Amino acid sequence: MTDDNETFTLITMDDMAVVFSVTDDFAIHRESVSVELAREDPGEVNITSRSTVEITLPASQSPADFAATIRSELEAHGYVYNPGQVVANESDADSGDDDKDDWLS
Repeated sequence: MTDDNETFTLITMDDMAVVFSVTDDFAIHRESVSVELAREDPGEVNITSRSTVEITLPASQSPADFAATIRSELEAHGYVYNPGQVVANESDADSGDDDKDDWLS
């Protein structure tokens, strides 16, 4: 139960863009990244046994500033920083259907 006076700051699409800008540089598939909807101090980066990256953005720090923490935590867990990599969509590789996203054009 939460205190009635407690307020939550929800993450935005811009916040997610910052998170993905970091995880993409480590070739971590976006489906393997879980970000809490509410920001909470002090913020956290956790790697689960299933190699899922769980991130809680801090309420008192900008996502851009917290990006350095995300980067260092990923490196500490053995992820290799390699900006500019393209992360393939796992479902596309499994289906063999290269044309299924043509409707987006």
